[in-house]
Amino acid sequence: QVQLLESGGGTVQTGDSKSLSCTASGRAMSSVVMAWFRQAPGKEREFVAGMTLKEDSALYSDSVKGRFTISRGGTKTVYLQMNSLKPEDTAVYFCAAKRPFITRDQAQYESWGQGIQVTVSS
Repeated sequence: QVQLLESGGGTVQTGDSKSLSCTASGRAMSSVVMAWFRQAPGKEREFVAGMTLKEDSALYSDSVKGRFTISRGGTKTVYLQMNSLKPEDTAVYFCAAKRPFITRDQAQYESWGQGIQVTVSS
């Protein structure tokens, strides 16, 4: 199983940018999909963005498309660059991994990080 560790959370102002990173360790990383989900207070966890480490193809939720960018650093790290942040982006952000195809369905993800808080103040 893949172990995932998120970093980069914190508090920012509306309109600011912030970058999260997720580093994976454990099994061989080929054919791994890494994704970001988030859970706001009182809401269900939702898909934010995901990408395949091998092919660089990415998928975004409509709520973040054009503002957030997922990218990879080598074969074991993915980043989530978040621009033009809004108070509604406040949530605990989770990194997740699966093989081999991207999906928005969180039930298909095999490995999860512990989550990291991002707070956007107005």
